Amino acid sequence: MDNDDMVARALQAKRGSPFLNTAQAAAYLKISSELLKKLRASGEGPRFRRHCRYVWYHIADLDAWSIANSARKIAP
Repeated sequence: MDNDDMVARALQAKRGSPFLNTAQAAAYLKISSELLKKLRASGEGPRFRRHCRYVWYHIADLDAWSIANSARKIAP
């Protein structure tokens, strides 16, 4: 599945449900699924919910994490 398809699926999921799976959340954040998994394992990624073997990300948590981890201007 290509990235454009994942973004489309993420946007569709956003309209229907505020929860995204790992692939959709990665597409929403414009990062790879592997990086999102590594961030989750290290505790550095966005907040997630685990339901049995399924991992779900709420869009509000993805947005909050993205804002908190956005690049800041470095003073000279």
